[in-house]
Amino acid sequence: MAIAKAPALARGREPVAKPVRETLLHRINRHRADYLYVLPALLVMLVVIGYPLIYTVWLSFHATPPRTGEWAFNGVQNYRDILSDPRFWRVTMNTNYWTVGSTLFAFILGFGAALALHNPFRGRGVVRALLLIPWVISAVAAAYVWRWILHSDYGLVSGMLMSWGVIDRPLVLLDSKTYVMPTLIAVNVWKEFPFVMVMLTAGLQTVPEGLLRAARIDGASTWNQFRHVTIPHLKGVILITTLLLFVINLNSFTLVWLMTGGGPANASQLWITEIYNIAFRTLQYGPASAFSVILFIIMLALGYFYVKALTANAPRREG
Repeated sequence: MAIAKAPALARGREPVAKPVRETLLHRINRHRADYLYVLPALLVMLVVIGYPLIYTVWLSFHATPPRTGEWAFNGVQNYRDILSDPRFWRVTMNTNYWTVGSTLFAFILGFGAALALHNPFRGRGVVRALLLIPWVISAVAAAYVWRWILHSDYGLVSGMLMSWGVIDRPLVLLDSKTYVMPTLIAVNVWKEFPFVMVMLTAGLQTVPEGLLRAARIDGASTWNQFRHVTIPHLKGVILITTLLLFVINLNSFTLVWLMTGGGPANASQLWITEIYNIAFRTLQYGPASAFSVILFIIMLALGYFYVKALTANAPRREG
């Protein structure tokens, strides 16, 4: 009985050790040589990104009267003033309108273009190259060209429509409080839909042809093939593309600023242009910094969801 109750080690078998969960500090220590290679880049990022970020947060808790230089700590008063200002909520509505509208219509148009160009046909390469032109054009150049095309007095659109007898007076688009945002969204959609087209074209090439062929053999219609085969394989690409586009539009500045400057009567004022106005036109750096921190927190949350979507199906690496 004594032999039967002897430990496994006495019978020549070693006990199985439980795996020890490695902490973050242990992984960093084990890969410390790898971190030395990226240390210069980390130092540059710390100077270029880290210092301005910390300084902006610090400045957001201070009263910064313009032209006096007598800055004083005022706690969260800047945040209270911004969140209680009706102008902030009007700008927020404009920003939501701009971001959701631009993202939605750019995605729909880009998805349609990707589907149309997925199947081969003569001249497909030329059509793809032409559709990529809006994306590769500089935002500054595109803004100035579209501002000239849509100008209410001597714009190309109004001039052509009047010469054809379609309208009897110039169109007022960029100078109208009612039509300025739809007009800017239309220009932005024209600028961004090629990005969606490229992303979803790459995604469509990963859809297994065998599954589509099997669905056709089973009698599935084109819509059912698209719904039950194509869309499930594009879920990851669609999510990542939509999040990227949403973040880009939320942080968009050049097109709106150069075409309207936030006007007329702040009808096209966005968060990012409002921050610019507060900081560099009224010289109130404290409120502008608080506004920037609010935008940064929102962008950080969106970035978290983007990274989570990007790494959802990534294989886990051991060691």
